Amino acid sequence: MKKSLLALVLIAQAAMFSVAAETDKETREDITKHRAMAAAHESAAKCREAGKGEAVCNKELQAACKGIAIGKFCGMKHEH
Repeated sequence: MKKSLLALVLIAQAAMFSVAAETDKETREDITKHRAMAAAHESAAKCREAGKGEAVCNKELQAACKGIAIGKFCGMKHEH
């Protein structure tokens, strides 16, 4: 009885650590995507500062964000 209880506890701990490791991986991936989106938005701001038109800068933003964000404005849209 003690051995089966110990085995059950060990299995529960292993499952808990497995879930924690997966969460850490997902968190790191999320952080990486946010940094990539932030860099793309910073480039878009610099594009506008350089005097380029909104349409040109939005196309550059879309290209930079392809595959990392939802929507054509890299996960963010604001009022103009």
